[in-house]
Amino acid sequence: MGPARRTVALVNDEPMIVAEGLHKRYGDTVALDGLDLVVPAGTVLGLLGPNGAGKTTAVSILTTLLTPNAGHAVVAGVDVVRDPDGVRRLIGLSGQYAAVDEHLTGAENLEMIGRLYRLGRRLSRQRGGELLDRFRLADAADRPVKTYSGGMRRRLDLAAALIAEPPVLFLDEPTTGLDPRSRTELWVVIRDLVRRGTTVLLTTQYLEEADQLADDIIVIDHGREIAHGTADELKRMIGGEHLELTVLDLDRLDDARAVVEPHAIGEIHSDAQRGHLSAPVDGGASTLTKVLRDLDDRSVEIVDVGLRRPTLDDVFMALTGHTAEVPT
Repeated sequence: MGPARRTVALVNDEPMIVAEGLHKRYGDTVALDGLDLVVPAGTVLGLLGPNGAGKTTAVSILTTLLTPNAGHAVVAGVDVVRDPDGVRRLIGLSGQYAAVDEHLTGAENLEMIGRLYRLGRRLSRQRGGELLDRFRLADAADRPVKTYSGGMRRRLDLAAALIAEPPVLFLDEPTTGLDPRSRTELWVVIRDLVRRGTTVLLTTQYLEEADQLADDIIVIDHGREIAHGTADELKRMIGGEHLELTVLDLDRLDDARAVVEPHAIGEIHSDAQRGHLSAPVDGGASTLTKVLRDLDDRSVEIVDVGLRRPTLDDVFMALTGHTAEVPT
């Protein structure tokens, strides 16, 4: 059974995105099953979930690319079904794959997008130049996009989404396929946009990305919300800290487990091949001290031990019973 339906409460007087009870069905397949969202102005909402969870469907509805079968959504005060053109004038969208013309130069791409927004040639070129500088693409402005790296294309795509200075930005898995350095660089850009007042809805499978960027997180699975809160609040849902240790002698792993078991407040996970075990505990350093004393009393030697806070990976596993499927 899914969670009880949450009544949407406005976080401030004028949230930039509000969705209530969004449903979307494709034949017998339910893509969204009563999804609610509220995103205050100038914040980042992370929509977290595995492939097929409904993240892209939600973004497609909010950006007017799809019509919901049921439910209601408003972006920047405009109804997405009743006035889709009005919504499109107020949003930017950057998807999983850079939607730029590889045969045009970076500058030509941005000018073309600006003209499509009816900014006029002069303003389109001006805005394009500003964004190329801002996204560190000025040196490549006159090169065909087909010569750009993946990270450069992603930054250009994000620049294109900002050409009309939209107050609301939808980022649908924007760092998919990027190397760690390019991903980190894009995070810096997104943080800067939010500091300038942009409201962002970010979908991602990278749990670290949600942890780094999102003010609020909604975890969805099979089209419905299964958890909602800040990263710290979600981590507290599965309780305390995790005690992790590795034994020197693999044959003593069961003895170590017997020592840890009285202190565990949840399931203990062990890896016999590595001689490693992990258990959720409370009591912090006091618990760690007791475990170390008991291990010493049983002459169980360890090569590594420590306490760590739970991660969003732990949260997702606890909530769904499976890991998030990181894209390749």
